Amino acid sequence: MRMIISPAKKMRTDPDGLAAVGLPRFRDKAERVKQALQRLTAEELPFIVGVDATPPALDAMEEGALKGTVQNDAAGQARALVELACALACEGIQYRYMAPGVFERGEYAFLQEHLRILSGFYGVLRPLDGVVPYRLEMQAKLSVDGCRDLYDFWGGRLAGELAAETDLILNLASR
Repeated sequence: MRMIISPAKKMRTDPDGLAAVGLPRFRDKAERVKQALQRLTAEELPFIVGVDATPPALDAMEEGALKGTVQNDAAGQARALVELACALACEGIQYRYMAPGVFERGEYAFLQEHLRILSGFYGVLRPLDGVVPYRLEMQAKLSVDGCRDLYDFWGGRLAGELAAETDLILNLASR
C-alpha cells in the first residue's frame, strides 16, 4: 500500500533536523522544470508559482527551485543542494498533524515505505528524499518541453511509478 499526499505550499528552509537519506527519483525531469521556470520573466514567475511579486517572495523562490535541485559533490555523487528531508521541510497542516519531527526510527521507516508525495516540481517523492524548498503546484500552467502544463509534462509517469510499487493506493492528495 502507498498513501499519496501533496507537498505543502510553504516549506522550511532551515537545514536543522533529519538529513535526507535519498534523492528524488526524477531529478532529470525536475531539472527540465527548473529550466522552464528560469525562462520566465519576473512578471510571469509569481503568476505561475502562486506567490506575490514582492522581493522577499521572489528571493525565496530563487533560493529554492530556481537555483537548482541537485548537484554533484566532490566524489561525483548527486546530492540535494539543501539536504532537507521532504516530509520535514513541508509545513502544511497535514504535515503538522502527522508530526514527523517527533517520530522515532521505526516510524520514519514506515513513512518511507508507505508514503509518497506528489510534486509538480520533483514528480514522486519519498518522505526522506532531499529537496530544495520550492513552491510549484501541479496545476501550474507551466509549459515544459512543449507540454501545455505540468499534468501533461508528467503524464502517466507518476501513476506508473506508483503502480510499479504497489497495487493499492490511498489518495490523500488534494483533488
